[in-house]
Amino acid sequence: MDFTFTEEQRAAVEAAEAVFSGVSPDRVPSPALTPGAVAQDIDRELWGELARADLLSLVLSPGRGGAGLDAVALCLVLRESARVLARVPLLESSAVAMTVERYGEERLATALLPAAGRGELVLTAAANGATGHSPAQLSVIARPEGPVSGAGRSAGRDGGSAPEAATGWVLDGVQSAVPWAQAADWIAIPAHTGEGRAALALVRRAQEGVTLAEQVSTSGERLAEIRLDGVRVEAHELITAPGAWDWLRSLLTVGTCAQALGLGQRVLAMTAEYTGKREQFGFPVATFQAVAVQAADRYIDLRAMEVTLWQAAWRISTDAKGPLPAAGDIAVAKIWASDGVRRIVQTAQHLHGGFGADTDCTLHRFHAWAKQIELSLGPAAAHEEALGDLLAAHMLG
Repeated sequence: MDFTFTEEQRAAVEAAEAVFSGVSPDRVPSPALTPGAVAQDIDRELWGELARADLLSLVLSPGRGGAGLDAVALCLVLRESARVLARVPLLESSAVAMTVERYGEERLATALLPAAGRGELVLTAAANGATGHSPAQLSVIARPEGPVSGAGRSAGRDGGSAPEAATGWVLDGVQSAVPWAQAADWIAIPAHTGEGRAALALVRRAQEGVTLAEQVSTSGERLAEIRLDGVRVEAHELITAPGAWDWLRSLLTVGTCAQALGLGQRVLAMTAEYTGKREQFGFPVATFQAVAVQAADRYIDLRAMEVTLWQAAWRISTDAKGPLPAAGDIAVAKIWASDGVRRIVQTAQHLHGGFGADTDCTLHRFHAWAKQIELSLGPAAAHEEALGDLLAAHMLG
């Protein structure tokens, strides 16, 4: 089989490299020295550059003004963004846009996608629920306005069914740790309809009944707790097609794995450069066996993170069948991403010695981002449990 990237995917990487080449991880104050958030907004200058390079519309279809590329291409760009700690909702906005195009009604897609691809609208997603320890869709309930009968249902874009009679929906509940929420124009919020079905609501940040409370991530970026109190959305703004929320969460998880890979690659390169120059007893410390062995172990982590990432991205991009559902590959990728990126930054701190703990050194910023990525959308232990459930349900021959 040919696992090389396509010409279009390589072109996306080249465009991303050109945009991110001018980005410094030190563009905002240190999270270690800043009480509260390091900045009040996303990097708007970089957001505009991404739009001009057509990287915000990368995964949209040509009919929406995009390039029609897939999750693999998105992950390639996300990998480059993480190498410079890019402070933009590239993952969240792209993943929501892909989900709306795949599962949403035409009216919703027309309203959001062209503007999102041009960078005029910022999209983000809530994925942590009220506490981060239970399914996110259970933290918000969506109640239909108007009678909904089992007989009156229309086919969704993916073949699912949606209530015909509901004129709108009312949302109540809480979602916590929503990234980039204060900068977003629209927020994708998972909910349940009370019938055991997961739905995905697109809510305006400034909509009546939406309240944002300030939270701060480990990396120093702004998060928000979002409270919904009788928030009304139009019928087309609630995606009830089966699988929409699961697909969005899968995209977000795989994208987080891509960020872990890019960050890990940059940190290991920084470590190699430092240990190659730092001398003890007249020799570079990189020549010492104890140092070389630790660096080699982290390189193995990177290769495992890489192969599991591309396997998972390929599965959700192609809907390819396998011994386990795609969720199994996604769980394996997140296990390696969470554990691998943690080990990489810890080893980097150790091999940098006291210099690595100095806030004048950029490394501590990567450490803070790595800890945030490690726990985002579930730590390794949560995905190990999910993988165990999948293995129990799908006996392998």
